[in-house]
Amino acid sequence: MAKVGSSSVTDELGVIDVAAITGLCGQIAALRAAGHRVLLVSSGAVSAGVRAFGLSARPTDLPTLQALSAAGQSRLMRVYDDVLGAHGLVAAQVLLVAYDFVNRTQYLHARQTLARLLELGAVPVINENDAIADDEIRYGDNDRLAALVAHLVGADVLVLLTDTPGLFTADPRADASASLIEEVLASDAELDAAVGGTGSNRGSGGMASKLAAARIASWSGVRAVIAAADRPGVLADAAADVKGVGTVFRPHDRRLSARKLWIAFAVGSSGRVDVDAGAQRALVERGSSLLAAGVTGMRGSFAAGDAVEVAGPDGRVFAKGLVLVGHEVLAAVAGRRTAELPDPTQGLVVHADDLVTVPA
Repeated sequence: MAKVGSSSVTDELGVIDVAAITGLCGQIAALRAAGHRVLLVSSGAVSAGVRAFGLSARPTDLPTLQALSAAGQSRLMRVYDDVLGAHGLVAAQVLLVAYDFVNRTQYLHARQTLARLLELGAVPVINENDAIADDEIRYGDNDRLAALVAHLVGADVLVLLTDTPGLFTADPRADASASLIEEVLASDAELDAAVGGTGSNRGSGGMASKLAAARIASWSGVRAVIAAADRPGVLADAAADVKGVGTVFRPHDRRLSARKLWIAFAVGSSGRVDVDAGAQRALVERGSSLLAAGVTGMRGSFAAGDAVEVAGPDGRVFAKGLVLVGHEVLAAVAGRRTAELPDPTQGLVVHADDLVTVPA
């Protein structure tokens, strides 16, 4: 499975780079001929929409971005249809939203559709459904989407294509001594210091989002590779696990479910809940739900259903979950046992099914 960003399939004006897509699809065709099944997550719809409407710059407001994606997606797919068709392959558009991974029924439907497309010999070309995605729950970039899809289909490898050869020890644009990190553990906290911010102004991702995506893949048992889109034969080399193809993230021993992957990595936090040592032990060691009795404080404003970080007495965030009560209710019940509350249902702050200890 591969993911390619806007900067790799469009130019600075938002014009779809047919030559780049032709090269990428040629690699996909070669992998198919070698017996591999291939899925592609492709950005570029918004950039193509900017070009289609003749705008001078990429807007920042959500309604306009959604409108641009609607116009650009069809233009992007037309190129994939033509180029893959020249290889005798059928391109199949699949647009997903966060709900498809949170709701069990939608999750199974998405997996079934993708599995059947692969059985039929198609090449699924996947993108976030930006035209309808809710700003509060949307992924924000296709790197995380690609990692969640890799988990969904049980991919062997996820190749995150970018404009650099991989992850470096420092920003190579600012530090001449920076060197390529060929293989790492996804749990290495020092990696965060080695990545920069967002990438080009044509996309919403960057090396930080690719690192997060690689971690999602690793925690779901999928080998991930961050590599240069313009490297000759990059997909075949990544599939064959060729040394030096890019930065490789090996699958982690611990596996997280799709829902907990989404909670841990894909949804943003709206606040923080502090808990005592007893509650921390119960969450980490026994996988318990978080009760109001163990809450010692909170930060931020959040509503029921929002994601919050959970920190222990030392201030270190060790878990993340979806709260069942808003911050105002939690402020009133924090530290109180369920039996002491007028409404016992307010004593359950985060259900165990909606809480994940943050992978470290």
